[in-house]
Amino acid sequence: MRHVRYGNPSQVLRAALAALDAQRRIAVKAVSPIIASAPLGPSRRRYANAVAIVKSALPPPDLLERLQGIEHAFGRRRCGQRWGARVLDLDIVLWSEGIWHNRALTIPHPAFRARTFVLAPAARIAPRWRDPLTSLTLRHLSARLTRPRPLPIARRGRALSSVGR
Repeated sequence: MRHVRYGNPSQVLRAALAALDAQRRIAVKAVSPIIASAPLGPSRRRYANAVAIVKSALPPPDLLERLQGIEHAFGRRRCGQRWGARVLDLDIVLWSEGIWHNRALTIPHPAFRARTFVLAPAARIAPRWRDPLTSLTLRHLSARLTRPRPLPIARRGRALSSVGR
């Protein structure tokens, strides 16, 4: 969503990355290009998405708390409709130490392998980073989502046809 202070979604992302980099004990090491994507769920707005590599000694729950603090500072309120339009959504997708799971947080992010808006920018800045569950690189995971797929082959005795008017 457009932010009163920061402007359009791309400008919100740039400001959020600056806020993240200004945090004590967190350093932004790389940032992908910002891409536009279609929404998930009922929202009709297009979203701006980017991926950042951050270095921090904070354990994942503490890092998540910092990310949610930035979201809150930008006006995000965690109430109401799931998948609705929001000013900012910051997630931990992968972690260099592999897997993390507790009641509040699962790393790798459970849905990242199916989301082009995560994998495409991630593959641009960390193509060789491996998913700890599948051992596939981000480049490979992204290619799986974006490569053209052949049309299904008809079984013997059946024909594929298209009828149009």
